[in-house]
Amino acid sequence: MSHSAFFEQFKAVTGTSPLQYQKDLRLLKARNDLRTSRAKVSEGAFAVDYESSAQFSREYSRKFGKSPRQGRALSRAK
Repeated sequence: MSHSAFFEQFKAVTGTSPLQYQKDLRLLKARNDLRTSRAKVSEGAFAVDYESSAQFSREYSRKFGKSPRQGRALSRAK
């Protein structure tokens, strides 16, 4: 299967590109890890292969509407 055919099939099934899908999975894992551990946000970012904690925080905030620290605080308050 060619790259373009794979991309089209993947997008038809998931509604997103392969790269965005992978990014979403990494962010979901990071959110779960932050909620269940006491690791620093930067450690959580590195654990899901982000090289920059600033980039991780920006993408996390775009996806979930809150910074990683705010998301952690909300989950602990429940």
